[in-house]
Amino acid sequence: MYNLLIGGAAGQGVDTTAAILERLIKQSGCGVFTMRDLMSRIRGGHNFSRIRFGAPTPHCHSESLDGIIALNEETVAIHRENLLPGGFILCDSAIKTDDEFAIKLDMASIAQELGNARVAGSVAIGAALKLFGIPMSAEEMYNIFRKSVKEEHVDINVKAAQAGYNAVPQKFEHAVGGGASNQMLVSGNQTLAMGALTAGVQFYSAYPMSPSTAIMEYLASKSGETGIVVEQAEDEIAGINMALGASYAGARAMTGTSGGGFSLKVEALGFAGMAEIPLVAVNVQRPGPSTGLPTRTEQSDLKFVISASQGEIPRMVIALRHHEDAFYQTIRAFNMAEKYQIPVILLSDQYLADSTATIPVLDPRKIALYEGEEGPAVGDYARYRFTENGISPRKIPGMSKDLVAADSDEHDEYGHIAEDSEMRTRMMNKRMGKLKLIEQELQEPELLGDPAPDVLLLGWGSMYGPLEEAVELLNQKGGKRYGALVFGDIWPLPQKLLKEMAAAAKHLIHVEQNYTGQLAALITEVTGIKTDAGILRYDGRQLSGEEIAARIAKEGF
Repeated sequence: MYNLLIGGAAGQGVDTTAAILERLIKQSGCGVFTMRDLMSRIRGGHNFSRIRFGAPTPHCHSESLDGIIALNEETVAIHRENLLPGGFILCDSAIKTDDEFAIKLDMASIAQELGNARVAGSVAIGAALKLFGIPMSAEEMYNIFRKSVKEEHVDINVKAAQAGYNAVPQKFEHAVGGGASNQMLVSGNQTLAMGALTAGVQFYSAYPMSPSTAIMEYLASKSGETGIVVEQAEDEIAGINMALGASYAGARAMTGTSGGGFSLKVEALGFAGMAEIPLVAVNVQRPGPSTGLPTRTEQSDLKFVISASQGEIPRMVIALRHHEDAFYQTIRAFNMAEKYQIPVILLSDQYLADSTATIPVLDPRKIALYEGEEGPAVGDYARYRFTENGISPRKIPGMSKDLVAADSDEHDEYGHIAEDSEMRTRMMNKRMGKLKLIEQELQEPELLGDPAPDVLLLGWGSMYGPLEEAVELLNQKGGKRYGALVFGDIWPLPQKLLKEMAAAAKHLIHVEQNYTGQLAALITEVTGIKTDAGILRYDGRQLSGEEIAARIAKEGF
């Protein structure tokens, strides 16, 4: 397993270099996981990407580095301490460093000799491939570069990469064996969007907000071939209200946002619950409050989305754990929203959304789509008819002679405003009773590591990959046994496996990307179970498996 970092200022091509390199590495058969650390500016600052690759396929990043591609001097200064013995720092000869591990190439000069100074990054790409012993034919290079640069620039970029490849000696053995060449290389936002398309989404409306914007961009890119309507709304409130209107009219609809954008959608979320309109709402978390860190990661919106909206409504909250999970859970979210006529909130975050990973080819047939049902005719039609299970027959306006009401006020079965206490109580019981039905379909958290652990770690969402590696590292030491439960379904909270394992474990430790330990607080609120300690991080950067394992050991657990 190898770890490579590409760093430089915004505008120097860090992301393009990483995108091309990860495709070339994947094509060689290695499993790949790439995380991106971006500043919220167009030019300047310090951006970097970490590419982890090898076999078995990695599911998270590592802080340790075997190589650094430094596009500026700042990259060397910031990341040198993480370079392992025997690693390398690949940089242009103009960068001032006398580091013993530095490999200086006249990248700029090579690029200028080829006729375009801007292909210096491709020189670095070729050199990195050679240093890691990755064989690459000219044909494969052409195929990859065609996906990344304009056709007229493909030839010169391939020549630049070949020049870099020939300019350095091989340093490492090729990490063969991942079998990833025939797999997909996708981001979390992309697999979420693919899941929505598979679920039959017909309308997506959103206001651009990092790090959720790529969902809208991907869906828009597929609108011509799928017929989906993608609307860039004038603001966040319009985005969710458009989606609600589309859903009321019979379309499968979704809206997405991040951070403060979800705050603006809250009143309309309550309307979805009151009016029993199906909706899938995505919140790709970033650090708050307010504008916070727009391009960094955090898990600080959990308690907020569980209680968002004045009053009480039935809802489901699903935290996406990894790239495959984002695809399948998005399909499931649409099914649950349609079946129970509720809003379903998908919680992602910048780490998962912007990272790319190799995954097996997704199977659209794995989850059957909910087709919907109007239910038996019961005399004259009432949109909010009281039924045995609390789910009223849903008709689409204009598709029958019946009036299909929708009301944001409390109402009776026909959707007419009602203020008497008996009707209010019956309607609240009807709506909130759906939670009991949802609980019957909850998925238990996924168990990682030892099935009978002495120390049980508790996490959710994108902590899946880091926790998977952490328990593996901890169990390699012998002695204590370590396991982890990673929650995907998070509201209502699945309790069966948690209670069983918590009762048997000697220590419970929550691992989260927030300050207050929101999962731990939720678990205590719902079950009474208390954790012994917490591993928390809230600086906008993701915990790695190595860091979790080290902090667990330091605390003596």
